[in-house]
Amino acid sequence: MSQMLKSSGTLASATLTSRVLGMVREIVYAQFMGDTPVASAFKLAFQIPNLFRRLLGEGALSAAFIPIFKAKEKNENEQEMWRAANAVISGMVVAAAGIVALVILGISLALAARQFEANTRLMLALLRIMFPYMLVICLTAVLMGMLNARGHFFIPAAGAVVLNLVMIASVLFLAPRLGRELDQQIFGLAIGVLIAGVAQAAFQLPTLRREGFRYRWVAPWRDATVREVVRKMIPGALGVAAFQVNVLLTNGLAFWVDRQIVASFDYAVRLMELPQGVFGISLATYLLPTLSGLAAEKKYAEFRGTLQQGLSYLIFVNLIASVLLVVLAEPIIRLIFEHGKFDEGSTQRASFALACLAPGLVAFSTVNVVARAFYAFGDTETPMKISVVCLGLNLVFALWLILPFRQGGLGIANTLTACCNVGLLIYALSRKLQRLDLARLIRVLPALLGSAIVAGAIAWGTGHVLERSLGREGLPARLGTVFVPMALAALVYWGITFYLQVPAAKEIASLFRRRLRVGPK
Repeated sequence: MSQMLKSSGTLASATLTSRVLGMVREIVYAQFMGDTPVASAFKLAFQIPNLFRRLLGEGALSAAFIPIFKAKEKNENEQEMWRAANAVISGMVVAAAGIVALVILGISLALAARQFEANTRLMLALLRIMFPYMLVICLTAVLMGMLNARGHFFIPAAGAVVLNLVMIASVLFLAPRLGRELDQQIFGLAIGVLIAGVAQAAFQLPTLRREGFRYRWVAPWRDATVREVVRKMIPGALGVAAFQVNVLLTNGLAFWVDRQIVASFDYAVRLMELPQGVFGISLATYLLPTLSGLAAEKKYAEFRGTLQQGLSYLIFVNLIASVLLVVLAEPIIRLIFEHGKFDEGSTQRASFALACLAPGLVAFSTVNVVARAFYAFGDTETPMKISVVCLGLNLVFALWLILPFRQGGLGIANTLTACCNVGLLIYALSRKLQRLDLARLIRVLPALLGSAIVAGAIAWGTGHVLERSLGREGLPARLGTVFVPMALAALVYWGITFYLQVPAAKEIASLFRRRLRVGPK
C-alpha cells in the first residue's frame, strides 16, 4: 500500500472536517446575507487578506521555507534549525506589520478624503478591519510549515476547524449585537475573521513546543536563511497562486460590473474547494517535503515515480468530483445554500457559476502539485513566469466573458486559465527533468475520462427523474436529488475503473478493505 495514499488520506480526514465546517460557515453566511451587495462587499474585502493564506499558507512561503527547514534538519543540528525558523518568523512579523500599517493608513486617508459609493465605502471599511488578518495568517503559515517538515500533517490541517468554528460563532452571536441592519451587522463577521485567525495560529503552538520549538527574537536583517526564503518566496507567490490572484483581480472587475457577481461566484468557489482541498491540497502538502527530500538526495527516478503516482491519485478522485459538480450544480446549490436571504434567484446565479468553474477542478489541483515539484528543486522562477502569462490570459478571458455571462464568465475564464497553466508547467517540468515518466498515467486517461462521462450521464438522468417525482421543496427531496445520483455515479465510476484495472482504483479499494479489517479490532 502506498505510503503517499495513507499519509495524504490521514491529512485529508482533518482537511475534510475543516472543509465541511467551512461549508457550514458558508451556509450560515448565505442564510445571513445571501448574495446581496453587502455580501459582495464583505467577500471582496475578505478576499484581499485571505489571498495571503492562499499565497503563503498553501503556497509561496511554505514552498520556499520547508525545503530549507528540511535541509537544516538533515544537514545541520536542531539548534540551527530552530534558530533559522525564529529568524524567518521575526522577519515575517516585521514585514507583515509594516504592510498592515501602510494599508490601514491608506484606507483611512482614502475614506476621509473621498465620498465613495455606499457599497464601495462599506467594502473599504470592512477591509480596514480585516486586513491585520494578513499578519496572523502569515505567522500561521510558518508554524504550519514547520510542523509539516517535522512530519505533522494532521494538526496544521485541523487548525482550520478552529478557524471555521470561530467564524460561525461570529455570525450567530456577535453580528446581531452590532445593529439591526445588515450593513451594520456585517462588521461582526469582520471582527470574527481576526479572532479566528489568532485562534488558528495558537492551535499550532502546543505541538511545536513538544517538538522543542521556543520563539526567540533573531534579527532578520542580514540572516542568510531569511534572504534565501525571501528570494525564493517572491516569485513563488505568483507561481503557485495564479488562480487566487486571478480570482481577486477578476472579482474586483466583477464588483464594478454587477454588485451581486462577487457573492454568487464566491459561493461556487467555496463549493468547488471542498473536493480540491480535501484531496488536492492534502496531497500537495504531503508531496512538498517528500519531493524536497528526494531532490536533496538526487533520487530522480523516485522523484518522477512519486510525482506520477500523486498525479494519478489526484486525477482519479477529482475527475469524478468535477463531473458531478457540473451535472448536479443546481440541486447541490439548492440543498446547501437556499435558505433565508439566499433565494431561488441566488441558486440560479451560483449554480451557473459552479457549472462553468467545476470543469477546471482537476487543473486547479494539478497546478498545486506540479508547482511543488519545481519548489522541491528550489526553482520558484519557472512557475512565476508561467503564472504571469496565465494571469494575462485570465484578464483577457474575464474582460471578454464577464459582460455576456456574468458569474459564468468568471468561471469559464478561470477554467481556461488553469488548463493553460497546467500545460505550461508540465512542459517546463519535462524539460527540467529530461523526462517525466507519465506514460502509465497517460495510458489510463482514456479509461478515466470514459468512466467519468458514463457516471456523469447516469447522475444527470437519475437527478432529473428524481426531481420530477420528488419535486424541489423539502429537505428529503433535496437530499434525494443530490445524494442518490451522486452515490450511484460514484459506484459506477469506481466499478468501471476497477474493471479496467486502473491502478488508483485498485489501491483505493485495497485501502478501504484494510481499514474495514482493522476497524473491529
